[in-house]
This record gives sequence, structure tokens and C-alpha cells, in this order.
Amino acid sequence: MASDLALKRARRTGPLISLVPMIDVMLILLVFFMVTSTYLNLDMIPAVKRQDQAGGAQSANVETVLIRLGADGVPVLNGKPQTPEALAAALRERIDAQPLTQVLLLPSGATTTQSLISVMDIATRSGVERLRVIRLEARP
Repeated sequence: MASDLALKRARRTGPLISLVPMIDVMLILLVFFMVTSTYLNLDMIPAVKRQDQAGGAQSANVETVLIRLGADGVPVLNGKPQTPEALAAALRERIDAQPLTQVLLLPSGATTTQSLISVMDIATRSGVERLRVIRLEARP
């Protein structure tokens, strides 16, 4: 009867595989690639350079145009809703009269991105080089 109750240990199936050497190799490779890689030269990306407006005469000639975009996506210039064609003509007229005209675009919070992009596209096709989008946030 004693032989029926004998406990036997389970045999080990083999040595355990350790992941530590693989992690060490991966870290060495990571450091190697970080050290030997070349990074993007930021001088290759063209950026708009601001012109110095030290002279008071230049800043006096700058005209500002404000275009509001409502929730319906219709641009409003001088309090009047504009069609895309009328907006393009008005902007071209102002740019022809004053090349340094600055256009400020004020979208409402409910304006769709497509209408904002459409107005920006109209402005750039009309010759506007100084276009800014203003986002107003409500105060708590």
C-alpha cells in the first residue's frame, strides 16, 4: 500500500527561455539607430519670414479686413453676407488698392471646417498674402 501513495515530482520539460538577453539586444539596437540616424534639417522647410516694419510709414499703409463666418458658413464682410464670387471680387479690389492688406478671418464655434477652408481658399486665390484665423473663446 505504501507504493500506491508515493509522490512523484513532475519532470522539468527543459530549461526556461529568458527574455533578458533579447531585451538587451533590442536596447543596443535602439541606441545604435538613434546615434547613427540623420535628423531632418529644418532649414529645408520653407517658412514665411516676417518683414520688419520698423518704419511708421509702412504700418500706416496696412489695411485690415475682417471676415466673419457664421454657423451657416456664409462669409460676412462689412456686415453684409457675401457670395464666394462677391467676396473674391471685394478682396481683389482691396489687394489691388493696398498690397499689404491683412485679412482676419473670424469663424464662429459652429462653423464647419469646409466653409472655413473654402473662404481661406477664396482669399488666397484673390491674392491675399497676409491671412490670419482668429479663434475667440468665451470667458468662464
